[in-house]
Amino acid sequence: MTAQLGTALLAKYDINGPRYTSYPTAAQFTHQFGPDDFLAMAKQRRTDAPLSLYFHIPFCHSICYYCACNKIVTRDTDQAGTYLHYLDKEMHLLDTLGWQHRPVSQLHFGGGTPTFLSDEQLSGLMASIARHYTLLDDDQGEYSIELDPRTIDSKRLALLRKLGFNRVSLGIQDFDPQVQEAINRRQDFQLITEQMAAIRAMGFHSINFDLIYGLPFQNIKSVQHTLQQVLALSPDRISCYNYAHLPHRFKSQRSIDRQQLPSPEQKIALINTVIHTLTDAGYVFVGMDHFVKPDDSLAKALNDDKLQRNFQGYSLNLAEDMLSLGVSSISDFNHGYSQNYRQLADYYQALDQDQLPIEHGISLSDEDKLRRDIIQQICCHRFIDIARVERDYPLDFHQHFKAALSTLQPLAADGIVTIDALGIKVSDIGHHFLRHIAMAFDEHLGAELKPVSYSKAL
Repeated sequence: MTAQLGTALLAKYDINGPRYTSYPTAAQFTHQFGPDDFLAMAKQRRTDAPLSLYFHIPFCHSICYYCACNKIVTRDTDQAGTYLHYLDKEMHLLDTLGWQHRPVSQLHFGGGTPTFLSDEQLSGLMASIARHYTLLDDDQGEYSIELDPRTIDSKRLALLRKLGFNRVSLGIQDFDPQVQEAINRRQDFQLITEQMAAIRAMGFHSINFDLIYGLPFQNIKSVQHTLQQVLALSPDRISCYNYAHLPHRFKSQRSIDRQQLPSPEQKIALINTVIHTLTDAGYVFVGMDHFVKPDDSLAKALNDDKLQRNFQGYSLNLAEDMLSLGVSSISDFNHGYSQNYRQLADYYQALDQDQLPIEHGISLSDEDKLRRDIIQQICCHRFIDIARVERDYPLDFHQHFKAALSTLQPLAADGIVTIDALGIKVSDIGHHFLRHIAMAFDEHLGAELKPVSYSKAL
């Protein structure tokens, strides 16, 4: 269980910072990195090793005001047909890597709203993927899809199961009607209850709920009520994200009245409520956002040192490489990252010219890889094993990270971490401050205390 957090620490550490779904973060991606760099990086990877595939489906029928995803709001389903044509073209260009026989151990459809696609379009996309990559049979891999509950029914769920998906993630956000009205996402508890029964009847392996705290009109009473409804439905995993209000970056968020948002102190009370309610109910707090049942594979991965944090949050380390396709998607290889164009017109134009639609990226230095490893240890295991780091890398930990250790001293004084000869351990209170701890090892942040391009770290 995580200890309660006081307002004094909140005020002291009320800064902005990265979410560390990668290191270096996307803020360090450079336009000097292009398709040739991507190909050179990808061709260093094994052609027979397991592969993780991500497909970004950007379309939504309606706007959710809180959303910070790359999305296109439209009722024109023909746009999706055009997009699928270009996805197939991107896969065709990637065939030059010779990865057709790499077993796809993980597959994820995200968005946007993947279930914006029609049954025929979903079936066609899976058939196209199977032509270019080796999909696994008999539920050997983790194949997941994000669902908008308002866009699915039992027939659609049956199709998804037939196509090979064995995990689903439902966008819940909050069950409170006033909150739903304020964020333009109306969906009632009975709808989700019926869908949960259908999902379980069809043999999906795992169900995740996405929740958000910090939304307009949320308070402790309303969040407690939502959590009791969530617990009644008993999903296998729960992701509870901090709402980052950045209306200067995300136009849809301008429809949210800042005055209706919880204060920073109230947000801390909300996440304390979430953590204690879910852990008291038996869920394991895996990391920054994620809670899972004790028998879930993520809980086992936490104990077996096989947990990772990437652009999809926390996941099992089932593949060293994540190849991502579609507009704005980010690929993650051992040597670096690449991101596709974020604007649909640019994405299409590159593919029309038979070029991979890479907008920017970064090649990792040895120092980047070292610090990425350290930050993964913080985010996934809440402990930095100094002996292990010195064994895996030729360095004197205390000398190499002298500046980071100095930065951590105030956090140690505040009980956020403990530092001794064995390593750096995150305390119960420190679970709230994983991003702050990671920032101490982030060489790219420099001396800037409040990098304004990031969301609040609390």
